[in-house]
Amino acid sequence: MLLITCPYCRAERPEVEFAYAGEAHIARPLDPSALSESEWRDFLYIRTNPRGRHFERWRHIHGCGRFFNAIRDTVTDKFETTYKAGEPRPLEAPAGGDQA
Repeated sequence: MLLITCPYCRAERPEVEFAYAGEAHIARPLDPSALSESEWRDFLYIRTNPRGRHFERWRHIHGCGRFFNAIRDTVTDKFETTYKAGEPRPLEAPAGGDQA
C-alpha cells in the first residue's frame, strides 16, 4: 500500500484516503465558450502520460478534503514530494523530501 503525505494535515496516510485528480498545473481556458470542439476536447481529455517523474493533483478525501499537488514517479509509483495547491511547480524535488 502506498503512503501519501498530505501537505495540509502533515500526516502520512494510506492511499485509500486519497483520490487522484489528474495532471497538475493545467492552464484552464479563460473563455471556454470561445474554443472549438477539438480545442475543448484536447483541454478536457488530452494529457501527458510520461514514463517517470509526473506532476499530479490529488485530494485528501478522508482527511482535510483539500486538493494538493505531488510529484510521483510513474515507474516506481513512489512520491518524491507533495506541496500545497497554488504553490509553483518545484524545479527540483528536495533530496529525501516528503516521500510517501
